[in-house]
Amino acid sequence: MQKTKPTHVRYLILLMLFLVTTINYADRATIAIAGSSLQKSLGIDAVTLGFIFSAFGWAYVAGQIPGGWLLDRYGSKKVYALSIFTWSLFTVLQGYVGEFGLSTAIFLLFALRFMVGLAEAPSFPGNARIVAAWFPTSERGTASAIFNSAQYFATVLFAPIMGWIVYTFGWQHVFIVMGSIGILFSLIWLKVIHSPRNHPKINKEEFDHIANNGGMVDMDQDKGKGSASGPKWDYVRQLLTNRMMLGIYLAQYCINGITYFFLTWFPVYLVQERGMTILKAGFIASLPAICGFIGGVLGGIISDYLLRKGHSLTFARKAPIIGGLLLSTSIVTCNYVDIEWVVVGFMALAFFGKGVGALGWAVMSDASPKQIAGLSGGLFNMFGNIASITTPIVIGYIISTTGSFKWALVFVGANALVAVISYIFIVGEIKRVELKDTPTKGAQPASEAELSQAKI
Repeated sequence: MQKTKPTHVRYLILLMLFLVTTINYADRATIAIAGSSLQKSLGIDAVTLGFIFSAFGWAYVAGQIPGGWLLDRYGSKKVYALSIFTWSLFTVLQGYVGEFGLSTAIFLLFALRFMVGLAEAPSFPGNARIVAAWFPTSERGTASAIFNSAQYFATVLFAPIMGWIVYTFGWQHVFIVMGSIGILFSLIWLKVIHSPRNHPKINKEEFDHIANNGGMVDMDQDKGKGSASGPKWDYVRQLLTNRMMLGIYLAQYCINGITYFFLTWFPVYLVQERGMTILKAGFIASLPAICGFIGGVLGGIISDYLLRKGHSLTFARKAPIIGGLLLSTSIVTCNYVDIEWVVVGFMALAFFGKGVGALGWAVMSDASPKQIAGLSGGLFNMFGNIASITTPIVIGYIISTTGSFKWALVFVGANALVAVISYIFIVGEIKRVELKDTPTKGAQPASEAELSQAKI
């Protein structure tokens, strides 16, 4: 650490977060790309397919609070590495369900998707923890937007590849290929990821820049201190009774409702409603995702720019969120056009707007209590990803009942509108939540010196 010029190791860490999130979302999307062929091969109806799509979400939601606790208890590096390896292994196993009879295959596919969701639960709280540790406050919005934009890049990069694999080799192979990539990446993760204080390539100048400007550089070093006696379940109660946090949770649920339409039913929409081949749908699905990726990065850049120009944190975060989500309601327009490129254009516009507005993780970096960054992020992600359960099932029932996707697109657009209403009327001012410790029975009141130290 003798160099005078600061290193830029934090950008390598951000690249790793971007890559792992790309793999994460690609593995979630395998079932969507394979869905139409798998449905035909196994003889699955739309409602059953909707429940299989939702299996990931049931476990992903249930695993958020335990996943956040594990991150706070054992640190980001080890927990995240195990998460990557495990979800990738279960992805590989999905490629073999076709070897069984229909009932067994459906059960195994649901079970394996469930296990993928459970294994992926620590991923986004882990991303948020690592960004909080490695990035100053003024860079955190852009960093959060970049790792979050990987969800769109995953579709851009892998949807055409996965579509080609399904078209050429069959749906089974897409699970095997994508899962193998993840297993390999889990080994790379262990080699590259360290905390700021322990990374072998960071110098003193970069470390001091991060530490002196809001970076929580000792997050993992301090993970065990006070964890046994800290009233964490009371912390959760305090978050659940905070109006700002409830508004953020509601908005994130609605934003993820848009995301999970694109991750699950969108390729099926292109094949069944618009008459495309699965190969063409794989390539077409990448176009809105490109716009979502651009919007995702742009939203973070705009937000941090507004912050640097002297605007309040509340305005800097809310302006791109509200503007982007209003733009994403344009998805409903697809019901009134028949020209293929116009449909794709409105889908792209909607996904671009959703990308600009998807700043929830930046908001959480601003609002999460410092004591429980992982647990708070897990709670936020739990509420947001309830949409991963409800959206596929609701859309499946809409299609089964109406025979088309028209009301499904109205449902997606309504999610965007509710998120806007939540940020305008419920969230209010965005600020960090200050938690209050609840003394345990028989505990002595803290001295003024202890209270002063606790606030530092």
